[in-house]
Formats: sequence, structure tokens, C-alpha cells
Amino acid sequence: MRTCEEPRPPNGQSPIALAAGQSEYGFAEKVVEGMFIVVNSITIKIHSKAFHASFELWQLQGYSVNPNWQQSDLRLTRITDPQRGEVLTFKELTWQTLRIEADATDNGDQDPVTTPLRLITNQGRIQISLKRRTKDCNVMASKLMFLLDDLLWVLTDSQLKAMMKYAESLSEAMEKSAQQRKSLAPESVQITPPAPSTQQSWSQPFGVSPNTSSIGQYFDKYDMKESSYHLLISHLDLHICDDSHTRESGALKHGMLGGAMQLTFRRMAFDYYPFHRAGDACKHWVRYSEAMETRGQWAKKLVSEFQSKVEKL
Repeated sequence: MRTCEEPRPPNGQSPIALAAGQSEYGFAEKVVEGMFIVVNSITIKIHSKAFHASFELWQLQGYSVNPNWQQSDLRLTRITDPQRGEVLTFKELTWQTLRIEADATDNGDQDPVTTPLRLITNQGRIQISLKRRTKDCNVMASKLMFLLDDLLWVLTDSQLKAMMKYAESLSEAMEKSAQQRKSLAPESVQITPPAPSTQQSWSQPFGVSPNTSSIGQYFDKYDMKESSYHLLISHLDLHICDDSHTRESGALKHGMLGGAMQLTFRRMAFDYYPFHRAGDACKHWVRYSEAMETRGQWAKKLVSEFQSKVEKL
């Protein structure tokens, strides 16, 4: 993979649906979604203007799950609401070992003595939720949760500096991509019920009658109001070491002989909602608390003041 200076245009309709000669969510999509994938090892190499990185995964598995993230009958792994014209699907990826390595490129502006950045983790998983329109299979919202258990990470000060430079080099491309997504995000979703299909019975969960109200309530329970990305680490031991002994002259000049610092985090979580509008409700957020209500009122006040100033101009 290679980073782009300018973001590419959207992918458009689902290639699975187009290859099957259909334009809406149908049998071909369900067959592909129902596949259980096992890969012994996979290597992903990423090239950027400032650095190159590699991701190595061992014993990767991908499969469909129900809304409670449990393997079950495939008919329980999707929720279709004909009235909305939308379908929810749930996936999970697991692996035994993940190895990440990043290093500066020759033509980058990094320090030539920068130490390569390395991270090795054990078991982990990614939970993916997708909401799509049934008439064209376009993704309307997604939720991605990156879950890690115990994580031990040893960093030197030069590696920490390199990591910040790598993040800085990607920030411009990520900002352009975010601006593109926001510009293409619809102001409101136009719901068009799909044509009746004989395959609709596949999407009916067991124990739920084909009643519009009951399907709507079941859909609302697991619906994604907006796209979001989440990282949850159960236990993180972070060791930051000073490698100034490799630059002895500089260390003696500053009167330092090196040192180390250990940081321990438990249940560390990061939640990112890229399309959330200022002043909108946050009750659907994963870790919603009453403190956010105060923040919401404060944000609404700022938005109203900004709008009044714009109207005057």
C-alpha cells in the first residue's frame, strides 16, 4: 500500500453486486458475507513519503457474528429493515500475533540515526459493524472497535520522537481524506424501501415476527447513528528508556547518564467520531455520561453564537 498525496474518489457501488449483475443488496452479498476466512500469515507493507511500515499477522480469522459478537446462525448476523431500506451486518477479525515495524525512508526528512519503531502484540480482535443501503449497497455508517488485551511496549526516546514524526507526516493526508468524507457525507438520508424480494426471509432473526414495529425496534437497538472508531486496551505497560548512551558526548554535555520511565494504563480507551456535528446529542456514544450533557449545552451555545455572527455578515 502507498499513501496518496491527494485522496482518491469514492469506490462507488459494491463490486460484488456489480459482478453478480445486481444493483441492490441481495444473494451475492449474503454469500460473500457468510464466508469464514482463515489465513496463516499475512504481510502488509505501507510506503509513505517520510517512512515505510509493515504489518505482519499470524493466524488471522474473519467471520460473521450476531449483534452480541457471538458466532451463530448466519441469518442472525444481519438485520434488515425494509421500511428504512437499510441493513446492518456484523464482522469480527481475530489473530494470534501482530507485529508492526516502521522506519524512516532514505528521501524523508527524518533524523538519519532514528531507531526503527517496533511493536509486537499477542491475541487481539477487531469488531466491525456496517450499515448499508439495500438499494445500492453503499455504506452509510460504520463502527470499528480495535480490542487488545495485555500489551507491553518498550520505547526509547528516539523511537518516541520518530513515532511523532511519522504521525505528523500522515496528518496532512488524513486531514485531506477527512475533508473529502465530510464533503461527501449526506445532510440527510433519503430512505427508499427496496422492491420485495424472496430473499428477505433470510434477514429475519429467529424469535422476531415479521412485524414492522418489532423489526424497527430490533434495528434501532443496534443501529449506528454515525460512523465511529474505537481502541480499547485492557492493560498497557509502557516503558520509555533514554538511549542517550549511544550519543555519549551529548549526554555528558547535558550532565545526564540515561534513565527510564514506566507507565501503566488499565482499560485505556480512545473513541473518535469524525462526522459528529457541534451541538448534536451524544447519548448514542459508547461511553456516554451525564457530564457530556453540560458539554453539549456549552457546544450548542457556541454554535448559536457563531451562526448569529455569520448571519450578520
